[in-house]
Amino acid sequence: MLQRKMWLAVSLVVFLACMSVSADEWPSPRVREEFSESRSYFVRVTPGNNWGDTVGFKGAPKGASARAQFFRREPDMSYRPLKEIELVNPVAPVEFFVSNDGYLATLDNWHNRGYGKVVAFYSPDGNHIKDYELKDLFSEDEIRRFDRSVSSIAWHGGADYVRPDHKTLNVDVQNLGKGSGFIFEMRTGNYQYCHWQDKAGTIFRCRSTSEGRQWKPFRE
Repeated sequence: MLQRKMWLAVSLVVFLACMSVSADEWPSPRVREEFSESRSYFVRVTPGNNWGDTVGFKGAPKGASARAQFFRREPDMSYRPLKEIELVNPVAPVEFFVSNDGYLATLDNWHNRGYGKVVAFYSPDGNHIKDYELKDLFSEDEIRRFDRSVSSIAWHGGADYVRPDHKTLNVDVQNLGKGSGFIFEMRTGNYQYCHWQDKAGTIFRCRSTSEGRQWKPFRE
């Protein structure tokens, strides 16, 4: 009887551990294209093979990182290539977005969501504007509150999109309270992180840095 109880206790511990750090599967990265809503611009992202710079692939070969090609629509409706650049993503971004004026935002890393440069911004002429790691956006305590899998940290989910102003990117944040999310300016990479600060949903405040936080009303 005692052995049975011990076996059940061990089984419960193993089950809970598996639940807290769940397995996940990722398909192979592929070449992808994303258009702006106006279709004035599009960006083609080609995966890299720099697996040695990703989390969980220690000892893997290092190679070239992902690359992005920027294209602009011409008056004859053809697309002219503008620039090809290397991205900060070792393999590929999980998602990427293009504004109507050709700015590119990348979100997360392939097979490493939440690790490395989780958000990055580029101009249509290929200039790298700004990027962030989780530690640049959140405190250590906040990062610990995100769900994790074997490969990733689930820090955002749900509504990630270029907003109707075509200049800012919305990224919803998980597990940090009602209405939590970022509004990133795609031209500068600057942001507002906002959420409801009371249960009644009457006080909505935002910060623009993680250190030395000052909470202010949302600004358009």
